[in-house]
Amino acid sequence: MTSLIRMSLIALLMVAAAGCSSLLQEPQVRVKSASLIGIDTAGADIELYLGVTNPNSYDIHLLGYTYDLRIMTLPIANGGHQEQVRFSAGQETDLRFPIRIPHGSLIELLKRRPDPDRIPYRLEASLNLASPLGDMNIPIERNDTIAIPRKYHPGDALERVFNLLRNP
Repeated sequence: MTSLIRMSLIALLMVAAAGCSSLLQEPQVRVKSASLIGIDTAGADIELYLGVTNPNSYDIHLLGYTYDLRIMTLPIANGGHQEQVRFSAGQETDLRFPIRIPHGSLIELLKRRPDPDRIPYRLEASLNLASPLGDMNIPIERNDTIAIPRKYHPGDALERVFNLLRNP
């Protein structure tokens, strides 16, 4: 009789676990845009804007994220950040995803002479989320292109320097 009770408890726990997993729906994540927002002597800053839609009837919280960014197949930047963001129940929340590209990586990219209006990138990331029913990791994969704003084009920057030297 004890093995029958034990088997019944195991079956009941499996049914309960399956029921809990159906209560937790995975949020939908989409990359809304990718923009180069600045260049300085140390590197460049890219911002990705994500839209995270929480289909659940309760809030979910971002605990942090990790990422790996490749541009023109070159490994450019990877890392992570611990950040608390609340994704409200039944709503889409915008999430700013900053990425710093080191100066050395920029030089390697320039050596490949990319088309500044269509530079291909690949983002692999993971959002670490917490909910009342447990933690989860949401993978993000995105292949797209990014355009460099005209003011950051290498030729335009050199022309501005020459103009400054001609007109002191």
